[in-house]
Amino acid sequence: MTVHRLSRADARRLAVRAQLLDARAPGGMVDVVRRLTQLQNDPATAVAPSAELVLWSRLGSSWAPRQLRDALAEQTLLELHGMILPPEDIALHRAEMAEWPGRPPLREWQEDVREWVDANRGCRLDILHRLRADGPLTSRELPDTCEIPWRSSGWNDNRNVARMIGFLVQRGEVAAAGRRGPDRLWDLADRVYPDEVVPYEEAMRIRDERRLSALGLARVRPPATPGEPATVEGLRGRWRVDPAQLDRPFTGRTALLSPLDRLVFDRRRMTELFEYDYQLEMFKPAARRRWGYWALPILHGDRLVGKLDAAADRRAGVFRVHAVHEDVPFTRAMTAAVRHEVTELAAWLGLDLVLPP
Repeated sequence: MTVHRLSRADARRLAVRAQLLDARAPGGMVDVVRRLTQLQNDPATAVAPSAELVLWSRLGSSWAPRQLRDALAEQTLLELHGMILPPEDIALHRAEMAEWPGRPPLREWQEDVREWVDANRGCRLDILHRLRADGPLTSRELPDTCEIPWRSSGWNDNRNVARMIGFLVQRGEVAAAGRRGPDRLWDLADRVYPDEVVPYEEAMRIRDERRLSALGLARVRPPATPGEPATVEGLRGRWRVDPAQLDRPFTGRTALLSPLDRLVFDRRRMTELFEYDYQLEMFKPAARRRWGYWALPILHGDRLVGKLDAAADRRAGVFRVHAVHEDVPFTRAMTAAVRHEVTELAAWLGLDLVLPP
């Protein structure tokens, strides 16, 4: 089989195009989620929730967050393990759920989890009975009848219902079913998920193929990675490329990205392909931050060129830009393009733009 030899620029353009961040119009919201395969549903709102930012960066300011909330409520999109998925992809996870807590040999922590769920069988059945009778419900409305409390390093001690729900989701018995205000709703999975189940091995293969399609290219990982072999100029190791993405024209644009955007989420891949230095600094003390609490990576064409340190102050009604950090000197055109995106983001948020003096 031919080994594709890619320059670093070729590889970057594959990655940007696969993530729908080039100049092409990507289609509607559900189509974007389907092609990206998943959105991380992180609740941090320093600017906007990550899933909303990801969609805005692809669909533009005509897209409204209520569309995502409605889609989740109407189950035209579904949530699993904190990720928003197209409904048909749930079939690719259900065989794995049926083998919970995993295929043998199990690790020690998997044995411990299974033993805890088995020891609290009564609580599990009480939760399922309550959902069957009255669901969907919030976790606060579900009974805690665990005989053995959950123990951890401290963060989740005695959060029995939350832990049990998490394991019931993994088992395919319970599913996220939208929200009531800020609270997530839970229901029986059979009421939420499509009936189809794809056999385990086939499902893993399709998931890997969809992942590669969403990334454009990826490092080889065991047991196998789909696609065709490739090398990237200046980088060691083996890569696989989605052949459908090769030899396609590329026209770039400027975009502001969520720190959890899939283009940058794998920091090692981001560093290798884009030669870009970035960390999410929200958990660092303020004095140790270089770029800001929730700095947005700035994409220009096929390069990541800087970071936007900004925050949405909804109480004051302003989108406050603290700084624009330039990794490379911005040309006049780059400055204008970034300023346009910042202005568009403020307008989309419904906030007045406040720039640094």
